[in-house]
Amino acid sequence: MTETELLTWARGPGFQIALIIFALGITIRLAEILMLGRKANLAEAKGSEMSSGLRTIVTRTVPDAATFKRSTFTITAGYIFHIGLFIVIFLYAPHILFFKNLLYISWPSLPSTVIDAMAVITIIALVALLVHRLKDPVKRFLSTFDDYLGWFVTILPLVTGYIAFHRVGLPAPSLIAIHLLSVELLMIVLPFTKLMHAFTLFLARWYNGAISGYRGVQS
Repeated sequence: MTETELLTWARGPGFQIALIIFALGITIRLAEILMLGRKANLAEAKGSEMSSGLRTIVTRTVPDAATFKRSTFTITAGYIFHIGLFIVIFLYAPHILFFKNLLYISWPSLPSTVIDAMAVITIIALVALLVHRLKDPVKRFLSTFDDYLGWFVTILPLVTGYIAFHRVGLPAPSLIAIHLLSVELLMIVLPFTKLMHAFTLFLARWYNGAISGYRGVQS
C-alpha cells in the first residue's frame, strides 16, 4: 500500500469503521447505565433533585481548598491537559473544517502557533501525570492496564499531530495518515475504557447531586 492509498483508506473506510464502533460503543454504554434504573425513593423529599444535581455539576468542577491542597499537582496538571486537549481538538482550523464537513457546523479558530504551543503543553502535562503515577506507590498499585491504555491512546494523536504539523521524518501524506489512524484508534478504544468518563462525567455528577438533594444533604 502506497502512502497515498494509506491516507485515502484512513480518511475513508478507516474513519467510517472507527466512527461506527465509536457511536455504537457510546450508545451501548449509555444504554447500559440508563437501563440500570434506580430504586424508588420511599423517603419524603427534602429538596429538589434537579437543582441539586445541576449545582453539584458546577461545584464538583472546581475542587475545594482541602482537596486542592492534598492533590495540587494532580489537579493542576489534569486541568492543564484537559483544557489543552479541548483547545487542540476544537479550535484548530483543520479540525474545525473536519467537524464542518461531518456535522455542518463551524466556529472561529485560534492561530496555528497557539495550537502548536498548546499541543506541547498538553503533551508535557500528560507525561508529567504518567511519571507522577509511576513514582507514587499508591497510584502505581491502583493503576491497571486500562489506565495506561487510556493514557497512550490519548497522547498518541497529540504526538502524531505535532509531528505531522512540523513534517518530521516522513512525507506529509504518511504523517497525516498516521495521525488519522491514531485518532481512529482513540475513537475505537474510548467507549470501552475509563475514557468513557468524557460522556458520563456530568451525568454521574448530576445523579450524585440529585440523590443528595432529595435527602436534604449537601453534595
